[in-house]
Amino acid sequence: MFDAKTLDAWLTHIEVLHSKPIDLGLDRMKTMVERMGLDFSSRTVITVGGTNGKGSTCAMLESIYRAAGYTTGMHTSPHLIRLNERCVVNGREVDDERLMDAFRAVEKARGDMTLSYFEYTALAILRIFREDELDVVILEIGLGGRLDAINTIDSNAAVISTIGIDHVAFLGNTREAIGLEKAHIYRPGCPAVCADADVPATVRNHVEQIGAKRLFAGEDWTVTVKENGTFTFAQGATLFEDLPEPALAGVNQYRNAGGVLSVIASLMDRVPVTLDDIRTGLRQVRLTARFELITTDPVPTVIDVGHNPQAAEVLLTNVVRSRRPGEHTIAVCGMLADKDMAGVTHILADAFDEWHVASLTGPRAATAAQLHEAMLTAGVEPGRIHEHADVAQALAAARESAVKIAGGAESGAEQAVRIVVFGSFVTVTAALEVFAGEGIAR
Repeated sequence: MFDAKTLDAWLTHIEVLHSKPIDLGLDRMKTMVERMGLDFSSRTVITVGGTNGKGSTCAMLESIYRAAGYTTGMHTSPHLIRLNERCVVNGREVDDERLMDAFRAVEKARGDMTLSYFEYTALAILRIFREDELDVVILEIGLGGRLDAINTIDSNAAVISTIGIDHVAFLGNTREAIGLEKAHIYRPGCPAVCADADVPATVRNHVEQIGAKRLFAGEDWTVTVKENGTFTFAQGATLFEDLPEPALAGVNQYRNAGGVLSVIASLMDRVPVTLDDIRTGLRQVRLTARFELITTDPVPTVIDVGHNPQAAEVLLTNVVRSRRPGEHTIAVCGMLADKDMAGVTHILADAFDEWHVASLTGPRAATAAQLHEAMLTAGVEPGRIHEHADVAQALAAARESAVKIAGGAESGAEQAVRIVVFGSFVTVTAALEVFAGEGIAR
């Protein structure tokens, strides 16, 4: 029997028992998809890949199609607090019992086949989506594209949100190599959207070779932002005007919205939506930890899952644009050891007045000392860095410092202060657990 309280631990146990080290390949998934009858040919399927912006893209697509009255399923990864976050049906996370039923089905079908954690969860979620016979199924790629488990399912349209340097051990260390891996989510004859303004030649060539319908940002469609925050989207004869600023914070959301609207415009014959549906979806979209103001107690505190140089550039822009006059900005940061710690902190070196760095947990975690060393290499001044044993302690210290500064204990006058928590999904999850203990629920 499955225990809802230990479902996530059970899945980890299954991976340890039955899986070899990460083995990217689609043979197991193809076999399991056939065994479980996971056929989506009569549904509208949209696949979303990219280095950053995948979650936001999925959320906007889901919000718009749901506003139009379609039944929707959305798979995203990783989750922050609950595994249920990965499986959203009609705007709601599925409950534990449905997940357990789906995992029972995967366990029954796999026999003696080895499956990874991601394959296990993906198959369970796909089964739920297939059972509900949803109108629109939105599937986020977990890693790359070509060999990702989700790529087993053919889609009617696919979008790459951005192409940056990440997961180099599996995808390569150039944008050209990484872009080609991601481009394999495109399908012949189907819309192939890329929201990154700098499309690698490898992506262009692959789209042409397979005969996909090319839809690249700045070339085949454009987004024009007005001074009041509204924007216009244009793609061929399609024009969406007077669109509201997306409810997700950050200047990058216009780019993500452009990719979303390119998909929507391309599928209009299959799943039509109105301009009012688009406006409603953009206003109502929600997603945790994308430059999100989580609380103002004791000072404004923002959480962001950015963890690579491309995301750091976006975070820098968002911090600078939203900074109040004279604001003292405090970072709470923890990172994984296989990420570009020096690259991220070099970009953000001047964005924060003080840094509270934390040791993370898990096999890929970096210690505060490792992050501290990378930051010194990146040019962050030693006096601004403070090490802590974990995220909870780093957050507590940042809050203590913020309260003193905000109250004018040293300067004799009140000062604007803000805390920004970032660096990893693991970091944000740990911070969210602190907030949940204080009654700040997500």
